Amino acid sequence: MAERRRMSYSVHREVLDEEAMDEMGQKSVSKTSLREKVKKSVRCSGHQMKSCLLGTVPILSWLPRYPIRENALGDLISGISVGIMQLPQGMAYALLASVPPVFGLYSSFYPVLIYFIFGTSKHISVGTYAVMSVMIGGVTERLAPDSKFMTWDNVTNTSIIDTVARDDERVRVAAAVTFVSGLFQILLGLVQFGFVVTYLSEPLVRGYTTGAAIHVIVSQLKYTFGVNPVRHNGPLSLIYTVLEICYLLPQSNIGTLVTSVITILGLIAAKELNAFLGKKIPVPIPVELIAIVIATVISWQFYLQQEYGVDVVGVIPSGLQPPVFPDTSVFGQVIGDGFALSVVGYGIAISLGRIFALKYGYKVDSNQELVALGLSNSIGGIFQCFTVSCSMSRTMVQESAGGKTQVAGALSAVVILFITLWIGSLFEDLPKAVLAAIIHVNLHSMMKQFLDIPALWKTNRVDMLVWVATFILTLLLNPDIGLAASIGFSLLTVIFRTQLPKYSILGQVPETDIYKPLDEYHQVRQVPGILIFRSSATLYFANAEMYQETLNSKSGFDITKLLSAKKKLEAKKQRHEKKEAKRVKKELKKNGVDVNRELNMEEQNHVSVIEVDAERDPSLPRAIVLDLGPVNFLDTVGVKTLRSIRRDYGEIGVEVFLAGCQSGVVDNLQTAGFFNDKVTKSCLFTTVHDAVLYCQSAIAQSQSMEYKETAATHF
Repeated sequence: MAERRRMSYSVHREVLDEEAMDEMGQKSVSKTSLREKVKKSVRCSGHQMKSCLLGTVPILSWLPRYPIRENALGDLISGISVGIMQLPQGMAYALLASVPPVFGLYSSFYPVLIYFIFGTSKHISVGTYAVMSVMIGGVTERLAPDSKFMTWDNVTNTSIIDTVARDDERVRVAAAVTFVSGLFQILLGLVQFGFVVTYLSEPLVRGYTTGAAIHVIVSQLKYTFGVNPVRHNGPLSLIYTVLEICYLLPQSNIGTLVTSVITILGLIAAKELNAFLGKKIPVPIPVELIAIVIATVISWQFYLQQEYGVDVVGVIPSGLQPPVFPDTSVFGQVIGDGFALSVVGYGIAISLGRIFALKYGYKVDSNQELVALGLSNSIGGIFQCFTVSCSMSRTMVQESAGGKTQVAGALSAVVILFITLWIGSLFEDLPKAVLAAIIHVNLHSMMKQFLDIPALWKTNRVDMLVWVATFILTLLLNPDIGLAASIGFSLLTVIFRTQLPKYSILGQVPETDIYKPLDEYHQVRQVPGILIFRSSATLYFANAEMYQETLNSKSGFDITKLLSAKKKLEAKKQRHEKKEAKRVKKELKKNGVDVNRELNMEEQNHVSVIEVDAERDPSLPRAIVLDLGPVNFLDTVGVKTLRSIRRDYGEIGVEVFLAGCQSGVVDNLQTAGFFNDKVTKSCLFTTVHDAVLYCQSAIAQSQSMEYKETAATHF
């Protein structure tokens, strides 16, 4: 890049304080009332109604203008590819949710069609997702544990689990929590609460998904080894589960373990081959579909369930389930889980949606995405689906296969519908260990997120701390409570950073109007007689006390001692004057003068006084300028702090001025009663340089007057 040519400029203007700036810029004082804002928001014209309709149902705006020639082929290939992926993933993630595999297919059909109508992202693949599924599984197994469905078998004289009743109850619980999470998303979208995702920073989301992936892996170990550990709930349940699985390892089913190992190795090899051929073939090889087809055929031909005790998927009913409104009696027990699911699902979807929107140059409406996901989940709950979000792996396939619009998602739903209606029953002999292996291999990419730790260590250690803390909290407290704790920890880091900002004394860059910290620049010089102080954060109750203490310490003198010494001197003066007054009255009384009358001027001259501040301490600055440029708001404590600083330093003869105040800060000062007859906006300056020039002028005038007084005294 060519070296930038240095340019100079010269500006000639008067020094501007806030009063002069308001007058020159003709600041508007009229504010829109709440009533007018509400009236404007509910006003509806034909154009506004059309915009509202198209914004609420986006398909009406883009589908009529769908370019068939340009997009149809890519969307068709992409939709078929994603639909093929949805089959094994939907069945596998249903195991995570602790519901029969066919409900994973339902969750890959109904919500996808709803999002096709209401969604604004053209590229994300909505459907089952591992993190959401394991959170659903935690809820279903908590409210419908195996112990609740134990029955006595008179034939074997042992307790057995009524799996039919258990699965029916878990489906009802999953549908209820899905419906509740959808309602939360719809409500948040209607109140324009899409900005809630800003509290889910990227390190938090990646640390959380990595921790949740560990939960997913551990939850599938029972299918990998063919053991039946007791379900643990609550904090530290992951550790208890791992310990119990380790204890049960000698009881592993050899047939299940061999099936798992062969499937995992085969999938890893096939995915590596896919990566190698990625640029040579237009569509990735559907290795997961091939794996479940081969595994189903082998299980059917070699009787893996009967001969080797390998657990299989079981009955997969053909057709779709009729709509059933979720069990409202469960709502009260799943409100917290529903909110956590709504926030996590939305956070993952909007993050991925924004990545592709930025890449392809279109806009994703965050509030409409909330509504779209909410409708997908709430309507899906009525059709006994479990909570959905978007999957990174399917989204990458959808984009790489040529998908350009939401039509690709709709076509993938058609593929799932075809499978559900006609060929789903063919996978009844599919070993669950194969589905668990698919989950393990698919989570390989999430394990790569551990590489974030060294990268964040080099770039931002606070973000690294958020990542690690989120990961640990998610592991120990489970995904639901772990999410709330992680958000709280992330917000605490922000509070601590504002509570412990960097405070600086500024100096002037020679022959410029630029002011920089003295400890960072060697050529910066402090302006004689003026102390310029700046904080890197806003001023509010959490750091107000530290702001004042740091100013006192960096000013180079102890204002507390100076104020104390002045008060002592004033008290001494008053005591001395009272003593002298008594002495004069006593002398007058001896001379027969009426002491009740006021002393006249001649008599007052006999009362000696002590001069306070007869000579000003030359080490003190003449003025202090507080640079409030970084401050974006002031609360009542912050205003009181500024008022206290002006009062304290004013008592020792140091004027305090404010500079660089934003309009909101000026409004905060005015609302809190900072200004009065003595303190006006003339103590606020538009820039630090304006304040410095004013102070220099005032100091020069003061020194001139002091010189004249000194000269007159000597004369």
